[in-house]
Amino acid sequence: MQVEIIKEDKNQVELKIDDVTVAEVLRVYLNEQGIDFAAWKREHPSKPVTFVIKSEGKTVKKAISEAVEAIKKDLENIEKAVKKK
Repeated sequence: MQVEIIKEDKNQVELKIDDVTVAEVLRVYLNEQGIDFAAWKREHPSKPVTFVIKSEGKTVKKAISEAVEAIKKDLENIEKAVKKK
């Protein structure tokens, strides 16, 4: 997976991500955290996703970090549940 930072400000980040699944999962977790705006778009299926994140309350880097940690925690819980069965 490749991620490229296109634009970076304190309250806004624009990324290019080559995996639509990662972009969608990240979008869901960011929106659950109450981020002001998190969305992605793709011009064509053969092109990478453009992902835009905006936040007024906390820095975007912190919001992304928290979302990634929440994703990791949920994946660990799923892994434990699957191993029990």
